[in-house]
Amino acid sequence: MDCRQNEIVSSLMASYHEVGGINHVDCGNLPSKRAIATLCEDLLHLLFPGFFSDEAVTSQELELMTNELVASIRERLNIEVRRSLRLNGSHENRDAEAADIVCSFLMRLAEVRALLKTDVEAAYEGDPAARGFEEIILAYPGLEAIAIQRTAHVLYQKNVPVIPRMMTEWAHSRTGIDIHPGAEIGTHFFIDHGTGVVIGETATIGKHVKLYQGVGLVARSLAAGQALRGKKRHPTLEDHVTVYANATIVGGDTVIGARSTIGANVFILESVAPDMLYALGEQEHKVHVKKKK
Repeated sequence: MDCRQNEIVSSLMASYHEVGGINHVDCGNLPSKRAIATLCEDLLHLLFPGFFSDEAVTSQELELMTNELVASIRERLNIEVRRSLRLNGSHENRDAEAADIVCSFLMRLAEVRALLKTDVEAAYEGDPAARGFEEIILAYPGLEAIAIQRTAHVLYQKNVPVIPRMMTEWAHSRTGIDIHPGAEIGTHFFIDHGTGVVIGETATIGKHVKLYQGVGLVARSLAAGQALRGKKRHPTLEDHVTVYANATIVGGDTVIGARSTIGANVFILESVAPDMLYALGEQEHKVHVKKKK
């Protein structure tokens, strides 16, 4: 069967000329999705030493392993950050800027680890099914999504284009949890089960907050599109808030007050005062004997 190779190529070449905006030709390389995925995996090794290694890690070899891994990440991340900085519109040599960003990023990993320790503690205290920290680190998708978001957030704060979002979307594809790298998240954050959780770019989450599966912290209808860039579009959850499954909280002006509990399956467009329980009202459930066939 003739697959009409020449005709296929000709039609695609015509499309490349006619359909602009989705070509990236005669430009510098973009950040590599494969490289970012590998970097995310290696960052998890640094953040949780010994948990993601194929072989046991001893305290005697930990410093050497860390030294080698940091050097490797620094070299590879430099390349990807240089590529991403070109997306700001400048074709100047950005080597020094990229090196400074990567060095500053790596210097903050110890700070990220301290935050992640509180997240592991929150998961253990908040889930009676948890048998120990090992189970949480190895098996809880929420912790993996949070770990990558916290590291990506550091690069986001340094205005690195694209890469922070690539990192959190890598975690999203693995965990089903979509946390934008711009979200501000306090200590002791726990996502139980996690599938379908969405947290938008300008969301602010306080300390000791717990979310269940399907929770959305999202923006109102974005008819204004790009005009809303940089504005507060997503809700704020104050300290010690719990949000149950499939609740959707909408809007940048919406604040869920400290210690409040949001019940399952609600849709919230207005703020909730502290120490409130916000839930669906009483519903009627009908139970009938099944008819025999």
